[in-house]
Amino acid sequence: MMNKTTKTILLFIGIILLIFGICTIIIPEIEISIETIDLVKVQYNTNSYIIIGLGLVAVVLSLLKKKEQ
Repeated sequence: MMNKTTKTILLFIGIILLIFGICTIIIPEIEISIETIDLVKVQYNTNSYIIIGLGLVAVVLSLLKKKEQ
C-alpha cells in the first residue's frame, strides 16, 4: 500500500505538526503591558488542536502496517 519513503515522510510531518501545535498552545500569542494596564489577547486554541490532530493522524498512518496474506 504505502512504501517506506511515504511512511517516513508522514512520520516526519506528523512529528513536526505535533511539536508546532503544542508550541502554539504553550507560548501565548500577544502580551502587552502598559504601566498598570495588562492587555492580553484571548488565545483561542482551536487551530492548535486541529494541527495536533493532523499530526496524530499523520503519525498513525505512518505506523500502520500492511496486512500479510
